[in-house]
Amino acid sequence: MDYDDDDIDELLELKQDETEQANEESDSNEEEIICEVDSSPIDEKNKNKIENYETDLELEDPEKFFTTGQEELYREACKLIGVIPVSYFIRNMEETYMNLNHHGLGPKGTKAIAVALVSNTTITRLELEDNWILEDGALSLMQMLHENYYIQELNVSGNHLDSKGAKIITDFLTENTSSLWSIQLAGNDFKDDTAPMFCNALTANYRIKVLDLSHNFFSEKGGEQLGQMLAFNEGLQTLDLSWNQLHLKGAVALSNSLRVNITLKTLNLSWNGFGNEGAQALGDALKINATLAYLDISSNHIYNDGAIKLGKGLEINETLRILKMSQNPVTMDGVLAMVMSVKRNPKSRLEEMDVSNVLVTEGFVKQLEGVFVVHPELDVLYGEVVGTISKTVSLPVAFNVIKAYVEKNKTNMLEFFKSINHLGTSKMPVAEFRKALTIQNKVHLNRPQIRELVKKLDPYETGIIDYSTLEDMHKPGPPKQST
Repeated sequence: MDYDDDDIDELLELKQDETEQANEESDSNEEEIICEVDSSPIDEKNKNKIENYETDLELEDPEKFFTTGQEELYREACKLIGVIPVSYFIRNMEETYMNLNHHGLGPKGTKAIAVALVSNTTITRLELEDNWILEDGALSLMQMLHENYYIQELNVSGNHLDSKGAKIITDFLTENTSSLWSIQLAGNDFKDDTAPMFCNALTANYRIKVLDLSHNFFSEKGGEQLGQMLAFNEGLQTLDLSWNQLHLKGAVALSNSLRVNITLKTLNLSWNGFGNEGAQALGDALKINATLAYLDISSNHIYNDGAIKLGKGLEINETLRILKMSQNPVTMDGVLAMVMSVKRNPKSRLEEMDVSNVLVTEGFVKQLEGVFVVHPELDVLYGEVVGTISKTVSLPVAFNVIKAYVEKNKTNMLEFFKSINHLGTSKMPVAEFRKALTIQNKVHLNRPQIRELVKKLDPYETGIIDYSTLEDMHKPGPPKQST
């Protein structure tokens, strides 16, 4: 038997009937709340869809809802829509994390999922990457989020949403009513025409803290709009715009927005086209910005002139901790200019500068040692040291150096690390750990050995060194019994 859209059009009314009855039982005086979406049209098709937010996900028998669990509701939705139920979704309905990436859902499969999620109260993180959900799937999800206030993180990357999908999502975000604080929209074919939509939505929305718009097609005009958004937004803390086509005025506008933005902490601009002009604008912004802690401008066609101008900002900035700019055509001279700018800044909090594609000399390495005296928490990741291949000598493993010390002094690893931590605890931020190892005088470790030790103790790059697990390491085992 075939079902038309009218059969599906009763699903959301079902949920609303249940909610209204529950409210009447708990408080007969409680006012009915109706959520409506801004129906300003982009075209007639989207207008009709948006106006039907409250009726598009409905089931035909309201009484059946009270005897039907979420699994049964989902199976019924699949039957009506004409899709095969996803067994993984059924098995994990009561978990907080739902990963449906690469499941080939399509817009219809997404609609069935949305029906079940209307009344779900356990899932807080929903992954739907690479499912070809298209604009219809996006509409079903936004309808669902009008009723579901439990989902906080949503990933709909790689779903070919295009401009119409962007319109649906940004209209929803403009309302600023959901519990979402993180949304990933990478690889959805968004072009410059969608940038004003995101500008309007994120200027009004203060709930979204994490936004991923990477791997799209934002160019010069898009960059200008997104820069305007960032200048007025008061909620975003993490923004990923990597792998777009941001350049010229767009790059400058985005950089200039950092002069006034007061919330953004992490910004990924890698694999764009900022060039020297964009780097200069970033340097000027860093002189003023007081919140940004992580900046990735890898592969942005930045040359030595741009690096030098960026360094002018590093000479004043007091908040940036991580700067990644590998895969730029910068030479050792450009890197040295930035490093010396950091050295001249007594209030710099920079912990890592990644220029790992740049070849350096032994003279550069020696100059770095002088910088580390002033900023022992800093690490500079560079490429090979020219002319030292034939002289390379394998260094003692840092753990072995420390082990020799603790055995000689009849102590253990944990006590050693605690002794270099002024708080005496078993955890330290990476920068503080690096600084402590640099200034302590119990064992001699050079920068490569310290770097190796950090990687071993913080393999997942959490930013925290936890050496409590070392308590039993290197302790002698029980004595062997004689035969």
